Amino acid sequence: MATLSLRLHNLLSSKFTYKTPQLSLSSSSSSHVALFPFLTSPQLRLRTSHSLSIKASSSSSSSSSSSSSSSPTTIAQPQGIKIKSIPTKPIEGQKTGTSGLRKKVKVFKQENYLANWIQALFNSLPPEDYKNGVLVLGGDGRYFNREAAQANGGFIMSASHNPGGPDYDWGIKFNYSSGQPAPESITDKIYGNTLSISEIKVADIADVDLSRLGVTKFGDFTVEVVDPVSDYLELLESVFDFKLIKSLLSRSDFRFIFDAMHAVTGAYAKPIFVDKLGANPDSIANGVPLENFGHGHPDPNLTYAKDLVNILYSENGPDFGAASDGDGDRNMILGRSFFVTPSDSVAIIAANAQQAIPYFQSGPKGLARSMPTSGALDRVAEKLSLPFFEVPTGWKFFGNLMDAGKLSICGEESFGTGSDHIREKDGIWAVLAWLSIIAYRNKDKKPGEKLISVADVVKEHWATYGRNFFSRYDYEECESEGANKMIDYLRDLISKSKPGDKYGNYVLQVADDFTYTDPVDSSVASKQGVRFVFTDGSRIIFRLSGTGSAGATIRVYIEQFEPDASKHDVDAQIALKPLIDLALSVSKLKDFTGREKPTVIT
Repeated sequence: MATLSLRLHNLLSSKFTYKTPQLSLSSSSSSHVALFPFLTSPQLRLRTSHSLSIKASSSSSSSSSSSSSSSPTTIAQPQGIKIKSIPTKPIEGQKTGTSGLRKKVKVFKQENYLANWIQALFNSLPPEDYKNGVLVLGGDGRYFNREAAQANGGFIMSASHNPGGPDYDWGIKFNYSSGQPAPESITDKIYGNTLSISEIKVADIADVDLSRLGVTKFGDFTVEVVDPVSDYLELLESVFDFKLIKSLLSRSDFRFIFDAMHAVTGAYAKPIFVDKLGANPDSIANGVPLENFGHGHPDPNLTYAKDLVNILYSENGPDFGAASDGDGDRNMILGRSFFVTPSDSVAIIAANAQQAIPYFQSGPKGLARSMPTSGALDRVAEKLSLPFFEVPTGWKFFGNLMDAGKLSICGEESFGTGSDHIREKDGIWAVLAWLSIIAYRNKDKKPGEKLISVADVVKEHWATYGRNFFSRYDYEECESEGANKMIDYLRDLISKSKPGDKYGNYVLQVADDFTYTDPVDSSVASKQGVRFVFTDGSRIIFRLSGTGSAGATIRVYIEQFEPDASKHDVDAQIALKPLIDLALSVSKLKDFTGREKPTVIT
């Protein structure tokens, strides 16, 4: 069977027109419901002429609505398809987080758990948003996707960078209109409807064989399984200079490695990097997608991608290394014995985009970062005289800016980087952006001449803009009660703080709980992270993550700007130690959580 693969980034993109038929759900409207990137390979595409909520599974082990012990009532039979109404009851804990609903697989297998959430979603949308629209179903290849695919359509089935398998995580996510993650106005309605749901509407359709490309018809309802690799590749070729990148990857004096982490980008790595761009076939590591990600944790950071890190930091390691996560949206960039922080990565891509990437030949429209991400990107925006935006964590906040033509390149410190070629972060895009920069800087280098390296590019950037030392401490699966008490304590502390207060050797400039007002639609997002900003520009930030599947994940962000180039080579943990110690002391993190050390440091 072809594996579940990366997001298909071209549907509804303002830069790309999809050329084949897609799902329509009613003859009353032609609007698109959603772009669902992270599609399967094969990808599922549905077409019908009537309104449909959920497709039932007759053999799935999932908790689809067909497993209900209640007697279903047939309520309609449009164009040869039976639509049934099955009684259900609200299920607690279905609050949609930063990137969808994520829980353990065993939770989603509970009776009606998945079906309730999907029905609640459709109940939250006006009919014109999905009738005669486009619904595409995709996932990252993890365990439980095959069963879930028979129970629903038009969603991303992924828990992103979280581990997979029967005992681990699964997730589902809804993307809206132009492809961006559903805004809070939608996710809040979904949660409200999960608290009052009383029935599930089900179309009685047999399971679809996802291992075969082609079209299956159920009366007026059509399911088409397609391979999205060629479409995604076509989009990338419209963004990058593939000839330039190939000139780098085919050099005998340049060695490249890409770690797919047994996740979704494994299905794309060989066609793109090897077949199209000329990389050595041996340069793809862990390229076979597996339901349990090879018992690994598909999160591309210094802890969970340790095998790749060891290769790059070994004697005579490769010149360039990269990894992506479970659903292919996150990325990690490494040079030989050199790690590029995500905050620096987006800043360097933005600074070099106009020269190295054809898509940006007229220059970026604007730049943006999530609030916890370091200020490195701010300095690029200032130097290039570009509009700049600071938004809450969550890619959905970039979507409005892109649709309004205000934003081209953006990123998050959580290893997510992207542009307005789509409305989601894109791991392979980020890798190709970096390869474009390295290729451009070395395009005139003859065989035998010393190449400009990843480290050279980063250090030259620091020399121009200064270095924002940055680190993040993750405390995963903390007890929720203690984590929430810590945040409440910090909120009380900032309410009593005032400019000029001293915290050790640091003088407070402002302390607040970040609030964002969208410049496009004036929507407001509050309580987005507790910030301590000091007069020298240093920052300490605390927030609870919305991407975990159990307990609470506390993230602590520490940043300090250093303009002196003579100090740029200091290890970040050493440079930031006074601020790190202050952060742990101010928050009383150990007292509230009992944690002696973080799970992950980046």
